[in-house]
Amino acid sequence: MFPFFMYDHTIFILIPAMIFALYAQGKVKSAFNQYLRVQTRKGYRGYDVARAILDKNGLRDVPVELVNGQLSDHYDPRSKKVRLSSEVYNGSSIASISVAAHEVGHALQHAHGYAPLALRSAILPISSFGSRAAWFFVIGGIILGAPGLADLGILLFGAAVAFTAITLPVEFNASSRAMRLLDEFGFITQEEYKPAKKVLNAAALTYVAAMATAVAQLIRLIMIRNRRR
Repeated sequence: MFPFFMYDHTIFILIPAMIFALYAQGKVKSAFNQYLRVQTRKGYRGYDVARAILDKNGLRDVPVELVNGQLSDHYDPRSKKVRLSSEVYNGSSIASISVAAHEVGHALQHAHGYAPLALRSAILPISSFGSRAAWFFVIGGIILGAPGLADLGILLFGAAVAFTAITLPVEFNASSRAMRLLDEFGFITQEEYKPAKKVLNAAALTYVAAMATAVAQLIRLIMIRNRRR
């Protein structure tokens, strides 16, 4: 739509972040697929793990539902539901129960009033709008000679960057809770602890990559705005 800006040389700022993002995606898929084939000794399914942890923490009203797709697992704070993909829901592999415990970690964060999760939910609407609309404001401001409009676009995209930054402690904390609970409730053996952690660490890397990409894009927007004043 805007070829002049799309091929602006500042796009090269994104290249390292994009490479990192591709590496992170490959890492999580590799770790997940590797340990999806390794069954746990105790044979608990992802659903069993999720349901047991929720129940033992007084969250019997939080359902565990099946959702389509691979690596589509998530906790929905609006409906208070844990949703697991088929491979996780029905699987008894190290990858399956690790991911299930991680998503339940988010449910526990919500129930315990974990501040970063509440903050992330609060800024989600403006973050979603900002990530979509920022370019229109910046480009519109440049074309119309209205720097204030471009600055508004920068601020809106800044909210999206803030969202990715806040996501990091949320995800790391959920993984930390997951590992503690898997060990505490005896879902994994000592030998399975490291592989489970490897799966969750690989998943966390994707959020680091998302933040790096967002920061690079913000820097690019600022450079374009400043150069065309």
